[in-house]
Amino acid sequence: MQMDADGGKSKYGNAGAELGLGYCDAQCPHDLKFINNEANVESWNPSDTDPNAGTGKYGSCCTEIDIWEANKQASAYTMHACSTDGQERCSGTDCGDNGEDRFKGLCDKNGCDIQSHRLGVDNFFGAGSDFQVDSTQPIQVTTQFITNDGTDQGKLVAVKQFYTQNGKTIEHPMYTVNGNAHNTITDDFCNDWVATTQDGTNFEEKGGLGAIEKAIDAGVVLVMSLWDDHYANMLWLDSTYPVDSSDPGALRGPCSTDSGDPKDVESAQAHSHVIFSDIKFGPIGSTTSSTPTPSPTPTPTPPSPTPTPTPGDCPGGSLSACIDLCPAVVFAQCVDSCQKRCSSVLV
Repeated sequence: MQMDADGGKSKYGNAGAELGLGYCDAQCPHDLKFINNEANVESWNPSDTDPNAGTGKYGSCCTEIDIWEANKQASAYTMHACSTDGQERCSGTDCGDNGEDRFKGLCDKNGCDIQSHRLGVDNFFGAGSDFQVDSTQPIQVTTQFITNDGTDQGKLVAVKQFYTQNGKTIEHPMYTVNGNAHNTITDDFCNDWVATTQDGTNFEEKGGLGAIEKAIDAGVVLVMSLWDDHYANMLWLDSTYPVDSSDPGALRGPCSTDSGDPKDVESAQAHSHVIFSDIKFGPIGSTTSSTPTPSPTPTPTPPSPTPTPTPGDCPGGSLSACIDLCPAVVFAQCVDSCQKRCSSVLV
């Protein structure tokens, strides 16, 4: 989340991050009890299902990078763009509340996501050895923010995620979306995805990957939580949502549409837990000892520049696939070569 590191303390007063203030996300949540160091009491309505919650007049918006939203049945990583410059308090239409205002607010609420079930692959992530990624076992999640020149100063062109489990590195398969092949989040993927789902996602309108890049450059705050959902019972993650929909992307996992009720979760799964450990960040290739290999070649070598690039000379068939092959030790030079060799091929 593009939150202030001090929780807004220097901007709004004495209370800040140490007291849990300053939170924001692309849903512009109204259930925060303090926003910008002021109590969110105006028009406060208690929740019908949660005695500790409710909603007030104001929400708190900012660009959101969902690196990992998951349970045993499904997982997703999602980019949410906002037109704000950091955290901003909203009211009225700017909050984009559910209903006719959902896509009129400051933020892209649906987001641009890669979720294997939504993309038609049911055996990629789930509980048990029948799945490529077994959610009953520890999972190392690696997310790469790839720029056009391989440097921190370059333009963000793709967000890639892969997993390491039992010594094996597992990549997302190539998904066919709007007739095109994708396995990373790019602006092209997001345009193809909204053309397929037609669900109103306005990620590109709110800045696309440019907004994500802006948030990263400004500084983002890592938020970790174990939670249930009093609004939609988490059906958006692991079931069919909307519940009566057969539209592309509505099937998000194997769970029934009557599952996930918080009163059941909080009683039957009261002792559930999650362990987040060994969190690292750094240059691509520096945080993991393994690198996924999208082709059968066991040890990819960096492509050599060519003065006359043609589509047939583009390793992997696209710029993003070519970049995926680049070893960490010569990453910047390799990316430069990929750009030259894949200049006439779509990302």
